[in-house]
This record gives sequence, structure tokens and C-alpha cells, in this order.
Amino acid sequence: MKLFIQAGAALGLLGVAIGAFGAHALRGMLEATNRTATFETAVKYQFYHALALIGIGILMQQFGGNATIVRLLGWSGYSFLAGVLIFSGSLYILCFTGITWLGAITPIGGVFMIIGWALMLWAFL
Repeated sequence: MKLFIQAGAALGLLGVAIGAFGAHALRGMLEATNRTATFETAVKYQFYHALALIGIGILMQQFGGNATIVRLLGWSGYSFLAGVLIFSGSLYILCFTGITWLGAITPIGGVFMIIGWALMLWAFL
């Protein structure tokens, strides 16, 4: 429970820092390589899932008496974490290094994010 709230807070903090760094310090580089939209997508999805992780932690506390819900929410949280690391992480690396083959693994992160949302839905069906 606490792990997901901590992870969500850390991802939110990093999202602000990385977003500000990209908007100011890296603006010229991102514009020159036509990667501004890619960078913004990485930051946006990181933020969405930072908030989702905080929500997961709160829901796990709220429904702590139901082992099935807590277990599914736990898997959802881990899926969100994996999704952010793979999806946003690969896009950040792509933006900063220009290594284009990383775009091939980005969808794997998106699949983890989808699985996380599906697990959250399943927990409450």
C-alpha cells in the first residue's frame, strides 16, 4: 500500500522535474529532433500513472479487509510501475539519445498500463 503511494509521489515529483527540464533546458534539442511531442507523451503518461499509483495505495488501504481486491490492486500497481518504466522510460531515452529501436519496446509498456487498468477493474467486478 505504502509502496504505491511512495512510488506515485516519486513519479509525480520526477514528472514535474523532467517536464520542466525538457520544456526549458532541452527545448532546442527536442525541437531540432522533432521529439517534443514524444517527450510530452512520456511525461503525460508518467503523470497519469503516478496519480493512479497513489489511488491504488489508497484503495488498498480502504479495502484492506478483502484479500482478493488487495491482491488484484497490488498486481495493478506493479503493472503500472512496469508500464511507466518501459513506456515513458523508453521514450525519454529515445528523446535524449536518438536510439530509435527503443520505439519498438514502448508498446510493451503500454500493454502493462492496460493490464494495470484491467486488473483494477477486475478487482471491483
